Amino acid sequence: MSISKSEKRIKRHNRIRARVHGTASRPRLAVFRSNKYLYVQAINDDEGVTIASANSQTSKAKTSKEKASETGKSVAEALKAKKIDSVVFDRGGFLYAGSVKALADAAREAGLKF
Repeated sequence: MSISKSEKRIKRHNRIRARVHGTASRPRLAVFRSNKYLYVQAINDDEGVTIASANSQTSKAKTSKEKASETGKSVAEALKAKKIDSVVFDRGGFLYAGSVKALADAAREAGLKF
C-alpha cells in the first residue's frame, strides 16, 4: 500500500512543526500552497492567534512565482506595520522551490529576517 502525495506532505509538515515554534516577537510564517493559490500566515503559537495573513487570490500577476512574490511582500508589510521584523519560516511540508522560495525571497527583500 503506497502513501499518497498529500500524506507525505503532512508527514514532512509534522516533522517541521516539531522544531518550529512562533512567539509574539518572532511569529511562525506558515505557508500553504493549493493548486490555484498561495496562502501565508504569521502565527503566534504561544497564544494560538494569527498576527497577519496574505494570499495570492487578489493578485493580478501572470505567473505563480510573481503572485508568490506579491504575497510575500504584502505579508512583510503587514508585519512591519505591527513592528515585527523577524519570523520563523514554516514551509508547510512543501519543497523550498518555486513559489514557496519566491515568497520567502520577496519577504526577505521587504525586510523580514529569517
